[in-house]
Order: sequence, then C-alpha cells, then structure tokens
Amino acid sequence: MSVEKEVENKKVALVIGAGDATGGAIAKRFAKGGYITCVTRRHADKLTTLVNEIKEAGGQAHAFGSDARKEDQVIQLIEDIENNIGEIDVLVFNIGANVPCSILEETAQKYFKIWEMACFSAFLVGREVAKRMVQRQRGNIIFTGATAGMRGSAYFAAFAGAKHALRGLAQSMARELGPQNIHVAHVIVDGAIDTAFIEQTFPDIYAKKEQDGILNPEHIAENYWHISQQPRDAWTFEIDLRPWIEKW
Repeated sequence: MSVEKEVENKKVALVIGAGDATGGAIAKRFAKGGYITCVTRRHADKLTTLVNEIKEAGGQAHAFGSDARKEDQVIQLIEDIENNIGEIDVLVFNIGANVPCSILEETAQKYFKIWEMACFSAFLVGREVAKRMVQRQRGNIIFTGATAGMRGSAYFAAFAGAKHALRGLAQSMARELGPQNIHVAHVIVDGAIDTAFIEQTFPDIYAKKEQDGILNPEHIAENYWHISQQPRDAWTFEIDLRPWIEKW
C-alpha cells in the first residue's frame, strides 16, 4: 500500500525542532489526537527514539533531517510532506537558540546564527506552510516564544533580539492570515523546563520540580493542542505559561 493511501484524509502536524523535551511532547500529543506527526531536526537520526515511541503508542510519525535556516531545504521539506504524506493542518515552530553571552564578547557570527535559528527559520517555514493553508482556507500555525520575547535580560542580547522579532512576525502573520481562517498563535514559555540540561546544569532550579516549580513538557504540549482545537469565534493569539512560583 502506498504512503498516500495509508494516510488518505488524515491531517498532518509538523513540528519543527522536535527535541527531547517540549518539541517531542508536542509531537506525541498531536499523534495521540490522531494527527500524522512529522518531526524535524537537523539530524534525522536523533529522532529515532521519538518516532518509535509514537508508533508504539499507536500513532503515525515521520522523521526528517532538515536545516530550517536553509530556504531550499525548507521548500523541499514542505513539498515532500504535502505531496507524499498529507496536508499540513498544524505547524509548530519550536526551535530554541538560548545562548547567553556578554554584549562585550558577542560575535557577529553567533549573533546572526541565533537570529537565523529563532526568527529567520520561523519566517521560512511559516511562509511555505502558509502558502498551502491559504489555498485551503484553514490551518494552525503556533510559534514557541520565550521570556526573552517580552524583555531583554542581561547577557541575552542576541536571544532577546531574535525572540522579539519572532513575536513581531507572529503578530503580523496573525493579522494577515486570521481573516483567511488560519489561526496563528504565539506561546510564551516563561520558566525552566524539565529537561536533562536543566537537571545537569542548574540542579538548584531542577530541585523545584518537586513543588511544580518547573514546566512539565507534557503540560506545555496540552496547551498547544488546546490552541489548535479552538473554535474560530474564540481564538487565542498569545498565552504565557509559567510555574506558579515563577516571578514575572
């Protein structure tokens, strides 16, 4: 049986930046909800465990190695999914670029790379998917934001600049595409997330997990699912997610 026949009439959720925590949890949630889940990282072999977990749970998943900063690779990725797997109904952009550095030591190369990862790649993927969604007059595009998109902290000039730009991109797309029945949303994740990186690098912060003091990726994912299922008379553009003890 061909791939096309296997997935006929099934909606696709594409997660750009399906890491081991938030991105992976989002992919699992949409697979649980009946979507064919397409997941990407720069190296597809890093997605093997995630894809296997989704399939073992009864879902459908496909892994793609793709660099979202490269226009030709993004165009090819979207064409491959739309032509061979199904229509993308949900796009989740979840690439992180949280790299601290003093402005006195920041290099032009790294500053530009962080912007490419956190903003430019969102533009490329968002544009290509929006082209298809406009034709169908439906779809959901969800961008993962951060505290840095609201205020720039010391040592995070590059990340803050990129995340502010991402928020502006999301706002513009929401205003343009909303009247065409395409729901664009921006999720501000404000706080430490339960990841191996936080556990190993910031043990004092990770210790707050016992009192629900850091974000659970599965709970973050549930909010993405809810946004994608909202009726269009009550769409959310922006939400912020933070633990109850987080200062803001």
